[in-house]
Amino acid sequence: MKILVASVLILVGSCSTFRHSEKIDNLKDSIQFNDKVVIEQYLSTIEIEELKYHVEEVSSDKYNGRMTGEKGHNEVCNYIRKYYASQNIKAPNTHPNYYQKVPKEVLPDDLNDSQNIIAYIEGSEFPNEYIYITAHSDHEGVIDGEIYNGADDNGSGTAAVLEMAEAFSKAVKGGHGPKRSIVFLHVTAEEVGLHGSRYYTDNPIFPLENTVSTLNIDMIGRVDDKHKNNENYIYLIGADRLSSELHFIAQKANTEFTNLELDYTFNKEKDVNRYYYRSDHYNFASKGIPVIFFFNGEHEDYTKPTDTADKINYPLLAKRTKLVFATAWYLANSPQRLNPEII
Repeated sequence: MKILVASVLILVGSCSTFRHSEKIDNLKDSIQFNDKVVIEQYLSTIEIEELKYHVEEVSSDKYNGRMTGEKGHNEVCNYIRKYYASQNIKAPNTHPNYYQKVPKEVLPDDLNDSQNIIAYIEGSEFPNEYIYITAHSDHEGVIDGEIYNGADDNGSGTAAVLEMAEAFSKAVKGGHGPKRSIVFLHVTAEEVGLHGSRYYTDNPIFPLENTVSTLNIDMIGRVDDKHKNNENYIYLIGADRLSSELHFIAQKANTEFTNLELDYTFNKEKDVNRYYYRSDHYNFASKGIPVIFFFNGEHEDYTKPTDTADKINYPLLAKRTKLVFATAWYLANSPQRLNPEII
């Protein structure tokens, strides 16, 4: 009898696996970028020189390493919100100055009040469904008299979000605005424990139950040792943890537009680095929201004062930014909302 039960279970499991595999194959075939020419038009607006301008600005010595709650970080936040205003990308009605205050009570003891920055483009057909594109704006400040500029960590991600926001804004002006709303979220206090994103997900401005996905960018401007001989790569982390559909959307976007090597090394459940838990996407994932963390891996200047703007690989930063943009475009414009239950 035990053998018979075991055989039945194996058969049922095999059938289930087959049905799952068939579902995924159908899903791969169903992902279509019917407006590929339009997408490429706005991908082309993501420019190397503009990314470089933002990285050099955000990682400038004048901001003293952007420590959470300090003057330099506050000034960078002001730069970011002024940029959104200049592009006519609006702030939430409830936070017209683009800021969500993050009080010092939720931050480590020695820090002052800080702020997340929120801008968004309202969707034309599904305005109450949201795609988040996130990056942290803070870094490590001044340590032993040396400025930690954080050009890659996370000037690269900050620049990428700003450049994508501009591209989506141009799409709106060209009559190709997103069907779903896109939220551009720059969170504070990542370096001291993911506090800004935790505060946001505990106190969301837009309903989390209506959030389709979060695409988080933290360090996409450099090359790690593993890829010194092949810089055409990006690590993707988390894409299949809550939705295989999201996983395949990112793959399809890459195949159609960027042809990067998608490296899933750090996506393994038992990855000793635990990157899935170490950047701001995790606070969204913990609420059941499908996420992708885009990451270039650690390099010789990681968390050092030598992480400066002159070392960023700007053509590669542009290419990686385009992958995130294409993924977000599909999520925002797909006829059907992302299904988080296809796992």
